[in-house]
Amino acid sequence: MVEVFTGRTLLNKEGEFIDPEEALRNKVVGLYFSAGWCPPCRDFTPVLCDFYTELVEESEPPAQFEIVFISSDKSTEDMVEYYHDLHGDWLALPWTDPYKHELKKKYNITAVPKLVIVKENGQVITDKGRKQIRDRGLACFRTWLEVAEIFQNFKC
Repeated sequence: MVEVFTGRTLLNKEGEFIDPEEALRNKVVGLYFSAGWCPPCRDFTPVLCDFYTELVEESEPPAQFEIVFISSDKSTEDMVEYYHDLHGDWLALPWTDPYKHELKKKYNITAVPKLVIVKENGQVITDKGRKQIRDRGLACFRTWLEVAEIFQNFKC
């Protein structure tokens, strides 16, 4: 994942710039493509918040998982309002960063919300993160870790 965001900066909810190299190292990452104007997004974001809180903030030790919000909002102001009002304490790609368009193309995002779960290097574990969280809750994280490990051990 560090490779996917090389040369970029991410934001936390306080508006501070975060180095992705440090924040995403050795983690499974959820790329959350979403927008405040989208009713299904506004419906799923609180579910994702609960999932993240249980997995990362309330687990001992915290799970090696992070979310990066990639906004499809119509303005920086819309993104910031949605991010602060409904999102968990995860990271975001700045709205002004045109890299969001490359990410949407790379991960074949044609509609929001979409939660793509990836390894540290950006390799897709699943593009059905939203469905899996709704269907299986926290249990899906163990599956993601297992798939990530299988990818890690598989050499071409």
